[in-house]
Amino acid sequence: MRTTESEKLYRRAVEVMVEGVGSASRGPATFGDYPQYMRRGEGARLYDVDGNEYIDWMLAFGALPLGHAHPKIVEVIGREIANGTHFATALEVEVEVAELLTKLLPHAEKVRFANTGTEAAMACIRLARGLTGRRKIVKFEGHYHGWYDAVLVNTNPQLPAALGHRFDPVRIADSSGLTVESWRDTVVVPWNDLEAFERAMDAHGRDAALVVTEGVMANMGVIPPKPGFLKKVQEIARAQGALFYLDETVTGFRVAAGGCAELYGLKPDIVSYGKALGQGFPVAAITGSKAVMEGFEWGKVLHYGTHNSGRLALYAAKTMLEEMLKDDKAGFRRLADLGQKMAGRIGKILAGNNRHPATVQSVTSMFQIFFTEKESIDSYRDFCSHVDRRKFRDFVRLLHRRGIFMSPSNTLHSLSCVAHTDRDIDLTADAIGDALEELR
Repeated sequence: MRTTESEKLYRRAVEVMVEGVGSASRGPATFGDYPQYMRRGEGARLYDVDGNEYIDWMLAFGALPLGHAHPKIVEVIGREIANGTHFATALEVEVEVAELLTKLLPHAEKVRFANTGTEAAMACIRLARGLTGRRKIVKFEGHYHGWYDAVLVNTNPQLPAALGHRFDPVRIADSSGLTVESWRDTVVVPWNDLEAFERAMDAHGRDAALVVTEGVMANMGVIPPKPGFLKKVQEIARAQGALFYLDETVTGFRVAAGGCAELYGLKPDIVSYGKALGQGFPVAAITGSKAVMEGFEWGKVLHYGTHNSGRLALYAAKTMLEEMLKDDKAGFRRLADLGQKMAGRIGKILAGNNRHPATVQSVTSMFQIFFTEKESIDSYRDFCSHVDRRKFRDFVRLLHRRGIFMSPSNTLHSLSCVAHTDRDIDLTADAIGDALEELR
């Protein structure tokens, strides 16, 4: 596979852009010497500037449940862009999308729209502090809630010795430019460790405004919660007077129509959504009960934004929801079926491979491969200690050469979209088998 045009573009890009890309996850730190520059997408396919075709399992980091250039999305956005891009006024379509969400999600009595998952998380944390009068927040190791200073700790892989004891994790800032004050009130707890969580809440629960968690740890591949873990977290948070905040930026409209709240039988106080909600457009949503969401009223807890409720993004969100909910939520069933089929095929290939010990972990439409001797990766500490991320990166680069597009970062994951087919799964499985044979 030739990528000479991508290489040329990269040489131009590094002269005028930081790392030659708009985000570090798209650059050479992840993709090697230079990334592929994509020109167009259609269905489950991406096409780069050299004309190479890829089966896309990255899907804009999970933002495309309908796949690329879905005909209905193209039709609606083509129609609406002719009526204007953005008004920064009240809109009929925002009412319609909010009605869809409150009908679909039992915990969502009121909705506030934002632009990104990071912004939504910032607003949720401020809301919880405003409602409770408390300052501390409790988060889990390895969980990513955007690049807001207060939660930008313990989200990147670290040397195991740096993590500290599980009952008193060392808080590790993930960026320069963070002040100690910004995360002084952030309590970090190991994921899937109920004893450690109970100890932390005994010590800090009375001062905690909220406990925030992903439904599935999606910033370390795919690490599901242990059975009953999230329900217990919800119960303990409430017992201490802290709000239970479920961050569904990644899992919302992906793992089920009602996300992890539906999948694991949760009743969160606050939930935020992003990625898949906008079908490729930047939009996020904050939802919760009336009692919680009314904290935003009249700017009591401030959340403004010129680009809140972007009309094109909301038309995309409305169309995505309508398409996925057709025929009694058939789109969501298809996502899960395709994701589980792909994960199942990968599992069989890995089981028959003696050269590279590995496992695949999945939750409905999400899946990830870990090169490890362990049977499963259950926590951030497992990931830091037992996963060969370099081998995974080399493996995915071999897949790229075979026309399979996944993220080379083992901290991310792959996903299905409704445009994938059984033939795509067959082709991907063949490529995985060949890549494992070539992998050193």
